[in-house]
Amino acid sequence: MEPLTEHRAVSGPVVYGFLRLIRVSRARQDALVASLAEYCRSHELQLSGVFTDRDAGVGFMSAAFTGLLDVLVLPDVYGVVAPAMSHLGPKAMAAERGRWIEAAGSRLLLVRKPRTAHHSVSRSVSVRPRHPGTTRILDPES
Repeated sequence: MEPLTEHRAVSGPVVYGFLRLIRVSRARQDALVASLAEYCRSHELQLSGVFTDRDAGVGFMSAAFTGLLDVLVLPDVYGVVAPAMSHLGPKAMAAERGRWIEAAGSRLLLVRKPRTAHHSVSRSVSVRPRHPGTTRILDPES
């Protein structure tokens, strides 16, 4: 009798990480790579490598992003995982890079989901004045 599937080493969908690390300490880099690995572990994804942009002045088609696009055309690649959208670059660049990732047939997975511009106020939200004439709205997670 063969063991159950849960007792076999089964690899999940293949993903590649992407980080934008400009003037970041080694400890911060290690923590970000660990967060990608943990996200993949908890979502049953196989993190096959991490591409890292280190130069802010390179532009849209950096060597790291070009390398990422190259591996996205390999068979069985599911997508790209990043800590947040900001790791793809400034807003305009990140949006364009996101389109390129999707055009390659891959998914963009973010460890931290983007915040929406407008939050609706519910009963579980508290309002606390900060300064005369201003109001700060706090979500329960704040």
